[in-house]
Amino acid sequence: MGAGHAHRLYRHGHSPVHRLPPHTKLAAVFAFVVVVVSTPREAMWAFGLYAVLLGVVAYVARVPSGFLLKRLLIEVPFVAFAVLLPFVAQGERVDVLGLSLSVNGLWGAWNVLAKGTLGVAASVLLAATTELRELLLGLQRLKLPPLLVQIASFMIRYGDVITDEMRRMKIARESRGFEASGIRHWGVLAKSAGALFIRSYERGERVHLAMLSRGYAGTMPVIDEVTATRAQWSSALALPCTALVVCLLGWTL
Repeated sequence: MGAGHAHRLYRHGHSPVHRLPPHTKLAAVFAFVVVVVSTPREAMWAFGLYAVLLGVVAYVARVPSGFLLKRLLIEVPFVAFAVLLPFVAQGERVDVLGLSLSVNGLWGAWNVLAKGTLGVAASVLLAATTELRELLLGLQRLKLPPLLVQIASFMIRYGDVITDEMRRMKIARESRGFEASGIRHWGVLAKSAGALFIRSYERGERVHLAMLSRGYAGTMPVIDEVTATRAQWSSALALPCTALVVCLLGWTL
């Protein structure tokens, strides 16, 4: 996969969660999210327990609450959507602080907020304890289609390159006195975007030719064969298994 690439969501550490093989963490987070989504929305106490479970994982991984909360801001669009649901949904209405709200909309808003927040929090914890290169190795270990893994790998490798290209083009425009201040300048920005696309496409062709000249035949070599012991699988799956017990109680109580 090549050299590792640090990302802003990753928090360097040596906790037990950091040391778990990446594919076990990926499987655990996926299973946890499936369990959370399967929980009935009426079992509000169950979502509180899920939050406690994630808090325990964050404590063991030594991920500060401030770090986690800042990264949760990515779900703001979903929060805005959830806030609108009680106003636009149909069905039985109820008065809350002088506002007529839909009962189904209130339940729907709670469902989106609770399950969305828990899913995002689990994903943030995964990213905070696993480097990008390890995530790719984990996906490969879980037998994700090789083409998808390669696409993700190239996105990581060349995302920074494209970003730097955008920055240089921005500096070049500003050095010539350009400043985007209205709709009149959209044409210039559109031409810049087109030029960036062409440059990226040409760079991709050069990279592909370079790979072919070095023997590339459609698959990337596996540098590290990541394995996991039974104890590591047990540690990783403790989260979704505990959540599954909570989910079953939510359906039966």
